Amino acid sequence: MESLVENTLKIAGVVRESIVDGPGIRYTVFTQGCPHHCEGCHNPQTHDFNGGKLVSIDKIIQDIQKDPLLSGVTISGGEPFMQANQVANLIDKLDRKKLNVMIYSGFCYEDLLKKANEENGFLKLLQKVDVLIDGKFELEQKSEKLPFRGSLNQRSIDVKKSLATGNTVLYEF
Repeated sequence: MESLVENTLKIAGVVRESIVDGPGIRYTVFTQGCPHHCEGCHNPQTHDFNGGKLVSIDKIIQDIQKDPLLSGVTISGGEPFMQANQVANLIDKLDRKKLNVMIYSGFCYEDLLKKANEENGFLKLLQKVDVLIDGKFELEQKSEKLPFRGSLNQRSIDVKKSLATGNTVLYEF
């Protein structure tokens, strides 16, 4: 039986049908709490670890299952890796034949791998993700011409291929 902690996620909110948080129509979850505090952040209300609300992962899954138009789920923030085990639990419950998963993180992919351990769940979460947009948003590198990224330093990473090859493989939209 799952514990309450494993089956809840602290979120700032959701967007049920987003077309700006990845390809296709996506259900986007904005996690609450972020250590990065990037200048010019699109979601500064998600920074406070004491803000947001606890929501049942099962309730989020039920909400996702109601929409036959969805092609994917995006986890944004805040910083999703601050709740890596809970986000991994959410992804485990998705219909992966129908939905792909994208995550936005201020951490770099290589740093997540280096810092991964059983307790923080970074690797467990990475193993469940299709595309990772990594790196802090940098206001001085802001560009509106990048697909699904905010600044030039951020990368779109094909996580499955990267883990399989041991090299960082970029994803092209």
